[in-house]
Amino acid sequence: VSTQSTWGAGVLNIISGYGPTAGEPLALHPDVKKIAFTGSTAVGQKVMIAAATNLKKVTMELGGKSPNIIFDDADIDQAIRWSTSGIFFNHGQCCSAGSRIFVQEGIYDKFVAKFVEHASNIKLGAQFDTEANHGPLVDELQFNRVMNYFANAKSEGVNVACGGTRVGEKGYFVAPTLFSDVKDEATVAREEIFGPVACAFKFKTEEEVIERAINTPYGLAAAIFTTNLNRALRVERALEAGTVWVNCYNAFDPRIPFGGYKMSGFGKELGEAGLDGYLQSKAVRINISGQ
Repeated sequence: VSTQSTWGAGVLNIISGYGPTAGEPLALHPDVKKIAFTGSTAVGQKVMIAAATNLKKVTMELGGKSPNIIFDDADIDQAIRWSTSGIFFNHGQCCSAGSRIFVQEGIYDKFVAKFVEHASNIKLGAQFDTEANHGPLVDELQFNRVMNYFANAKSEGVNVACGGTRVGEKGYFVAPTLFSDVKDEATVAREEIFGPVACAFKFKTEEEVIERAINTPYGLAAAIFTTNLNRALRVERALEAGTVWVNCYNAFDPRIPFGGYKMSGFGKELGEAGLDGYLQSKAVRINISGQ
C-alpha cells in the first residue's frame, strides 16, 4: 500500500525483528523522538527504561485483565454474544479481552450454562478453513504459557466449566475455556493469560462488584451489561479503566480514544487525543508595546 501511495520514499519504514535487536535500538536511539508501544506490561517497562536515556516521548498500550460485569437485569442473550466475542476474539490474544466475567447471582447459573453452550459450538481450524471460527495461538511459547495456566488452575482446584485443554495433537490449538466459581485470588483470575480463557465470578451487589472489579493492577477496559442506564453511568464512573463499554464489548471506533489506566499504560490511540503523543506545544510571547 505504501509503495502505491503519494507519501514519498522514507515516510514509512518497517523494521522486523525481536526486542533486543530491533525494539531496544529504536528506544535507545537519539534520532527517534517518539515511541508508541503495544505489548506486555513487562516489556513496556523495559521500553520506558531505554527511552529514558534520551527522554523521548513514550505512549504505552499494555496488558489487561478486564472486568465484564453482567447485572441480573441484563438481556442475557445479548450479554452472551458480546461476552463470548469479548474473550474469544482473536482466540483471546487481545489486550482488552474481557477475561474476568462478573455475573450477578440471580442469573449466574443460567449465564454460565449458555456461555458453555456457545463456547462448545466454536469450531477450531486453520486460518484458511472457511468453516472454522477460531485459529491457533501465535506460537509454541504462548501455547505453553496457556498450558501452564491450565496446570496451575488444576493444582489450585479451580473448576473447569468447559475447555481447559489443547485441541488435537498438531498445532497450537486451545479449546475455548471458562473457569467457573473462581476465587479472586486464583492465579488465573489475577494474571493476564492472553489466550481463550475466561473466569466467571458470582456477585451480589453493585458495591461489591465495583470493589472486586478494580482490585487489579490493570485498567485497560471494562464492560457493563444492564438495562438500567443510571446504573450503567454510576458504575462506569467508579471503574478504573480507560474504556468502558455498555451492553457491548470490543466496540472500537477510530474517532474514540483508546488507552489504559494504571499498569495498562498511558497515552491514547485513535481519536483527536491519539495525536497528542506526537505533538509538542510551544509558547511564544512578543512584546509590541515598545516598553
